[in-house]
Amino acid sequence: MFEAFNNKLRLVLEDRGLRNRILFVIGALALFRLGASVPIPGVNVLQLERFLNNNEFFGLLNIFSGGGLSNLSIMMLGVGPFITSSIIFQLLTLIFPRLKQLYHEEGVAGRRKVAQYSRLLTVPLCVIQGLSLLVLLQKQGVLLPLDLFGQVTNIFVVTAGSMLLMWIGELITEFGIGNGVSLLIFAGIVSRLPSILSQLWVTYDISQVPMYLVFAVVGLVVLAAIVFVTEAERPIPVTYAKRVRGMKMYGGTSTYLPIRVNNAGVMPIIFAISIILFPQMIAGFLASSTGGTMQMVATAIKDFFNNQLIYGFLYFFLVVVFTYFYSAITFDPQAISENLQKNGAFIPGVRPGASTALYVSNILTRLTLIGALFLGIVALLPIVIQNMTGIASLAIGGTSLLIVVSVAIEFVKQINAQISMREY
Repeated sequence: MFEAFNNKLRLVLEDRGLRNRILFVIGALALFRLGASVPIPGVNVLQLERFLNNNEFFGLLNIFSGGGLSNLSIMMLGVGPFITSSIIFQLLTLIFPRLKQLYHEEGVAGRRKVAQYSRLLTVPLCVIQGLSLLVLLQKQGVLLPLDLFGQVTNIFVVTAGSMLLMWIGELITEFGIGNGVSLLIFAGIVSRLPSILSQLWVTYDISQVPMYLVFAVVGLVVLAAIVFVTEAERPIPVTYAKRVRGMKMYGGTSTYLPIRVNNAGVMPIIFAISIILFPQMIAGFLASSTGGTMQMVATAIKDFFNNQLIYGFLYFFLVVVFTYFYSAITFDPQAISENLQKNGAFIPGVRPGASTALYVSNILTRLTLIGALFLGIVALLPIVIQNMTGIASLAIGGTSLLIVVSVAIEFVKQINAQISMREY
């Protein structure tokens, strides 16, 4: 194993292009961590720490801000507004034919236009989320009272910080390796490990050793299951027909088309949590209003999400739905059928054209169901353990583990792909 690791490391160091991509990712993540350590004006540090320790919702929100919420940094909103905007426009592509044509049929130029629309929508979402969050924190005594100019300045700063973070994520995707948004969330989670370990060391209780061992075993089992499902795939046999051109014969070979069980990766979890967090943040903003109707609406929303049964069912449902949704966007059976037919390939026992698209679609649907149920179960498992043990931090830790493992596997696979291209 160490020899294989050394060989991979040597190949990475020898490949200048790959080395520069990895260094760019490291530099971008370092810039992100630097921005996440710069606080906005008027923060009561002691009250903030006390507030975050007693609030599971903001602890979960802190994950998707990359740890920026833990000190109310200029990047406290994280990539949440951009993710929400992307979800909105991807849903709109299913409703409006023009957007669907723009995204699917006009190629790279069309997808760039949709991405630009998502960026524009991110700005008002940043303002709304920033305003609601700052007002809520000021009501809790976390932020010192500021005048109108100071409040507007803070909203402008956190909006600019979120847009800067969105830009850094897109640069990582374009000039680095992997998905930039996922890597930013990954970096935020990993950066919190030293503080979590130090806190665990300070609060260590020898009577809790059996419980720690049980958690460690469960964590290892979940980790192994995540790796297994992420790497699992279903090969579809493909045969290329023999063709004669001049004096040479081409084709006649057999290969396979791999379809992953978890084709959507970690994005359904990110989408689902973004959708769940947004109404809770709006409820926190409405709760600070003086209108009786607004407070009633905020109370109803909070009561809805405080019900663990409803919250768990909604979380599971959104993960399953977004797994199918993301798979439908990234994997088009009709396009695969057309490409196979154009290249003279076919699936044995299946007619080319519509029959091939239907065959691939049926396999994709069944595999996606397995992947969606697995992601939903893993997402709910920490909540179940939390209700059994009463330890609130486990709900956050389980989601973090799923994201970290999935992003790490995808990052390593992309590096291996770059190395394979270099060898060829």
